Amino acid sequence: MTAASTALRLAERPPGFLSRLNPLAPIAAVVPAWIGLLVTRDAAVPLVLLIGAVVLLLVGARLRAGTVVALLVGMPAGVLVMAIGFGVWAAPDRIADPTVLVAVGSYRFTVGALLIGLTTALRLAAVVTLALVGGLTTTGPDLARALTAQLRVPYRFAYTAVAAYRFVPRFAAELASLRRAMRVRGVAPGRGPVAAARRAGAMVVPLLASSIRHADRVALTMESRAFGAHPRRTERTPPQWRVRDTVFVVALWAGTAAALILL
Repeated sequence: MTAASTALRLAERPPGFLSRLNPLAPIAAVVPAWIGLLVTRDAAVPLVLLIGAVVLLLVGARLRAGTVVALLVGMPAGVLVMAIGFGVWAAPDRIADPTVLVAVGSYRFTVGALLIGLTTALRLAAVVTLALVGGLTTTGPDLARALTAQLRVPYRFAYTAVAAYRFVPRFAAELASLRRAMRVRGVAPGRGPVAAARRAGAMVVPLLASSIRHADRVALTMESRAFGAHPRRTERTPPQWRVRDTVFVVALWAGTAAALILL
């Protein structure tokens, strides 16, 4: 099987069910979980919500191999590192279990400190993973259309935010071009932090000028297409809120309530 046929086969795979939902449904479904993570103080609830979010992403989204590795390997490793870091800075008066795990000189790293760090790390990881439920399955334009259709957000704000968000890859490409041009012309050669600072300083003015020109072109393009001339904007395929969106949101709300009540 050639690489082209493999890519075509992957492209023909149907997207996960999360991508077929209304863009607002994955966001609305995780809001109670975020609120619960702000008020909980034990490790069980964040752990359950984190595992549930990972399972939901693996089942309901078509993820890349790198994203799957990051969820299954990078996430636990990050939680462990953050747990140790937060445990080191835990207040001594909040440590319940004084059992010593590691002793370095006069410092004692206890089980209670590790539990405090683990709880904080799990809460942060759960918040980020729950945000990925909507972030990995929704695009910016689709979210803007849903905001204007369902929440009645003025399209001037929604589509302006989308246009500003698309500046980021444009700036990244422009920065790569500037680096190649400076390398060819031999501007600020050398290695080390001093040479890197000189190269960064030399790229400020060209990058600023390019960003101003690009912003001017975008403004002229939007004005030539009468953007903002009318109070409402029509859509070729307006997003709809369907029964499956309601079922998904209610199911996740019920699961979150069960986790908060039972644990």
